[in-house]
Amino acid sequence: MSQNTRTPDDKQATELRRLNYAWTLLLGLSLALAVMLAAMLSYELYLAFSASEATSAESEASGIRSAEDLQLLFQDKPADLPDIRFVDGDGRALSLHDFRGRPILLNIWATWCVPCRKEMPSLERLQAKFDLSRFLVLTLSIDSRGIPAVKQFYQELGLKSLGIYVDQSGAALGLAGAPGLPTTLLLNEQGQEIGRKIGPAEWDTPASLDLLRQHMRLPADGSAK
Repeated sequence: MSQNTRTPDDKQATELRRLNYAWTLLLGLSLALAVMLAAMLSYELYLAFSASEATSAESEASGIRSAEDLQLLFQDKPADLPDIRFVDGDGRALSLHDFRGRPILLNIWATWCVPCRKEMPSLERLQAKFDLSRFLVLTLSIDSRGIPAVKQFYQELGLKSLGIYVDQSGAALGLAGAPGLPTTLLLNEQGQEIGRKIGPAEWDTPASLDLLRQHMRLPADGSAK
């Protein structure tokens, strides 16, 4: 039999090699496209937050910033929420029900979320203005890496007024009906939602404080520590 004669087995092996090559190429292209899309999305989020910061700074400087700029959406009437479960920095199991009896600003975030990271210092300053027994800023991380990742982030930023709360499963995002991160819910003393904010904000500005005092019945003096 001539050496140039190819058996059916040889042809099948060649075809398999071609299919494997095509599949590998397609997989590589798909992966590259996914990485590019993720990078583009992150960059768009960064640009959007940077533009928001610049606009806020200009408005503050001109003294024309209003409550509407915060884009808080308020409920016509308080709405019940599922009992979102999580753990604190010591790993103790908790839920939203454990914090009833005081107004709560529930901020759902993650350490890998760039707008969340930039927003966190303003939440720290907001909590520092109020006694924990009168008003709680509950920053709930959905980091899959759990408590260690959040503790490291707190150390990097020097956050001391905010408690550590983690939902490693990420279920809080769906239970709260949050379309993305960060999402902030304003809760009354009964744990019902009265309003929400999609996206980051500067929570300790005079306009933000006035709005929170108005809708959450916070003390005018802050009842600071």
